[in-house]
Amino acid sequence: MSNDPKHTNRLAEASSPYLLQHAHNPVDWYPWGEEALAKAEAEDKPILVSIGYSACHWCHVMERESFENEEIAQLMNEHLVCIKVDREERPDVDQIYMDAVHAMGQQGGWPLNVFLLPNQKPFYGGTYFPPANWVQLVTAINKAYTPQREELNK
Repeated sequence: MSNDPKHTNRLAEASSPYLLQHAHNPVDWYPWGEEALAKAEAEDKPILVSIGYSACHWCHVMERESFENEEIAQLMNEHLVCIKVDREERPDVDQIYMDAVHAMGQQGGWPLNVFLLPNQKPFYGGTYFPPANWVQLVTAINKAYTPQREELNK
């Protein structure tokens, strides 16, 4: 019997302990960088930037409830380019998107989950979402993305 994990994503090559905790999620996570951003442009998909840190209780809860769930991960992988960020490793990225969420009138905190257009412009964000709400949100973003693209770009 093999002890090999069922899933391995690009976070397996990360140095951050927080990113490594997500390396075997069924979500096809990318670290913050050009590869993920280019994929979003090439595939014309919205980006999810999920920011957290190792000691964050609600980050672990959301991972357990949603990011380790095969069906939810499949939905995310199909409709989003998913980027995982360690706020302790990239405080600059965290600050940009925390400011954006505050500007949208949302409360900040962690995990910070921000949805971006392929050009990296944020259009929605929030913190912890229970699994049913997360599925509704990802589904709604997918349904709205193409027909409401002009509005999202404003």
